[in-house]
Amino acid sequence: MKKILIDAVSLLSPLTGIGRYTYEVSSRLQKLSTDKYEIFFNYGYHSKELYGLSNNQSTAEQKAKKLQLFIKKFPFFKKISRYIYTYMARFYQTTYDLYFQPSFIPNLNIKTKKLICTVHDFSFKLQPQWHPKERIEYFNENFDLVKKADHIITGSNFTKQEIIDYMQMPQDKISVIYHGVNHGLYKLYPQNELQETKAKFSLPKKFLLFVGSIEPRKNLLTLLKAYNLLANDEKGELPLILVGFKGWENQEIMQEIEKNRDFIRYLGFVSDSELAHIYNLAAVFIYPSLYEGFGLPPLEAMACGTPVIVSDVASLPEVCGDAAFYVEPTDSIDIKNKILAIAKDEKLREELSQKSKAQAALFSWDKAAQEHLKVIESLLETRF
Repeated sequence: MKKILIDAVSLLSPLTGIGRYTYEVSSRLQKLSTDKYEIFFNYGYHSKELYGLSNNQSTAEQKAKKLQLFIKKFPFFKKISRYIYTYMARFYQTTYDLYFQPSFIPNLNIKTKKLICTVHDFSFKLQPQWHPKERIEYFNENFDLVKKADHIITGSNFTKQEIIDYMQMPQDKISVIYHGVNHGLYKLYPQNELQETKAKFSLPKKFLLFVGSIEPRKNLLTLLKAYNLLANDEKGELPLILVGFKGWENQEIMQEIEKNRDFIRYLGFVSDSELAHIYNLAAVFIYPSLYEGFGLPPLEAMACGTPVIVSDVASLPEVCGDAAFYVEPTDSIDIKNKILAIAKDEKLREELSQKSKAQAALFSWDKAAQEHLKVIESLLETRF
């Protein structure tokens, strides 16, 4: 039985984009390949246990997540830990048939016959100011290691073209595999099933929703500026609710939220089931991101039948199709006008809701995992 190693360090932190992708694909690859491949996960040590969403965490998972949480508090430790993690791989004796790095940069000290890397976007290159300094240093020093991959996976044709442009990689070494939606979770719920979540967070009857990390890349300052152009009675009719992991460089954003706490609330990081309920309860979802290699939250909102406003840039039009209301993300007046237009037009919201559900149905993690498995099989069938 051939051995596959999947890097899973992203599963030691709260699941944002890359962690979500890693978990959803890995959990399905485990089920799809039990009779053909033996799958291991790399957390700095190798294990057959997939960490992530279980409430019954093993002792090993609890310890690993506590250590990761401690390391992330200190940029110096985080930087050093990357190098320790890379170096320690030299001491593992197992040679894997395939090593899959779902988060950009592979560890070339891992002994493997074939290598797959996923490149999600080029924000580190195009907008380095959006990232912590230590991350940019690490990417600048190590990103070229991705070129060692036998194959590259990416989440959109938009990013595939960037890979070709910035890395000069041949097209036949790149596969576009769209991310998915967990349709068992992100779906329409009966109103009675939503009431506990609504009460827990004291959610208003009608509200505008943003979901994503609170950091510069998500363009929240422009969204807040646009929202503040609304009259107070308009804000009162459509309060703004923000949900997501507290990222970095967000002091100014948090100050703006605090100054407008009568109309704007930040709920922080919520559970997956709570998030699905909040999508259902929202009147409108807005995602004015400046740059995305894919963009999961709009698709999750669509699966819940929520009308969606998104930026008209990067991969977002490719993913959202004709099911979204588009804005120019640097134009606060355009954002304000689109918020008002959709908030006041029930017919438009219903039309977008129907289109949203149909668009989201095109994307699933099951399909994504099957496409990943095809890439893996094609490489493992190639003679070493």
